[in-house]
Amino acid sequence: MSGAAPVGDARARRSLLPALGALSAFGPLSMDLYIPALPQLGRDLHTTEALAQVTMSACLIGLALGQLLWGPISDRYGRRRPLMWAVGGFAVASFVCAVSPSIELLILVRLLQGLCGAAGMAIARAVVHDVYKGSEATAGFATLTAISGAAPVLAPLLGGALLTFTDWHGLFVALGAIGALLLLTAALFVPETHPLAERTTGGLGNDLRGIGAALGNGPFMVFALTLGLASAGFFAYLQMSSFVLQNQFGVDAQGFALIFAMNSGGIVLGAWISRRLARRTGERRIDGRRVVLTSLSLGSAAAVAVLLSALLHSPLPWLLAPLFVLVGLHGVNNPTLTALALSRITRGAGSASAVLGTLAALLGALLPPLLSHAGVSATLMGATMLIAFAAALALLAATGRITRARG
Repeated sequence: MSGAAPVGDARARRSLLPALGALSAFGPLSMDLYIPALPQLGRDLHTTEALAQVTMSACLIGLALGQLLWGPISDRYGRRRPLMWAVGGFAVASFVCAVSPSIELLILVRLLQGLCGAAGMAIARAVVHDVYKGSEATAGFATLTAISGAAPVLAPLLGGALLTFTDWHGLFVALGAIGALLLLTAALFVPETHPLAERTTGGLGNDLRGIGAALGNGPFMVFALTLGLASAGFFAYLQMSSFVLQNQFGVDAQGFALIFAMNSGGIVLGAWISRRLARRTGERRIDGRRVVLTSLSLGSAAAVAVLLSALLHSPLPWLLAPLFVLVGLHGVNNPTLTALALSRITRGAGSASAVLGTLAALLGALLPPLLSHAGVSATLMGATMLIAFAAALALLAATGRITRARG
């Protein structure tokens, strides 16, 4: 191994989680930076709101399917090299997005961008699984969520600021530059954590067996599906909020970026709470499954509040308050459910991480556009979030006997 220090090195261990957090964020960052420009992009390319949303959905589908590619590859070839290949591809795809002349080409390249961005998400989770166990793993995943959650705090603000002197093309140029910086980060700070003796061998058949083993693991799948449903509610916010706030409530691009950043700060707060809870030991230790049940209950109640504020045509603050709670709970659900799911995996963490991320990204990519084909509204956003959170809560509550052990 060359380039980065081994994880046993104290200095490398301290820098590992911040580097992984940044790398796990570059896929979602490709959505968050240009969210304030979605309405402008639609007008510039003479397309509909639904097709403008598809540019996000294409990236999400790439993020989903790409994890199924990179997870098994990292189980076979190690974590470091595939990560480097993918980050370089992300930077190139971002620059191509910047010069796309049509919505059709942009959708295609966004799919490729998502495929490359998926590596950071799947491999970062696998590295945490390689290095940390038990409550330390939950705390590690919470750190990733907090750092990747901080990116959306800055990304819309940066996007809104850039839009004062450039357009959506310039935002993709900025993403390409960020990709280049992240490639340097991977080269300097991410060592190889998957030993040769534990790597898979063979061809596609072995890769599929690793994915099949995860799909056949009942407790793992319950937590993975719960995370997927909860994430669908979060993605409904990501895909619909710019249209709701800018078109329905008249918020400008800079104002939306500020609101989006405040809500993303809620993710950081939620991840901090998750990390604090994971660090509790002895009699003070709190069961992770119970944490998620409480979080999903609060999320369902907040979604009801969003829906009621929309139906009653309440002023904007009445919508924003429960929306902040809903988005912040993603910082609790994501790391806790990820740790609960991967704790059921002993071998093939890359493949299991891929399945986990794919379910969340696919549900998030497909559900909101399917429901918004007739137009986006605050009522639809609230209803979609309520359906997603209530379904996640019902699933986890109904499968208590399967998931309670070791939870």
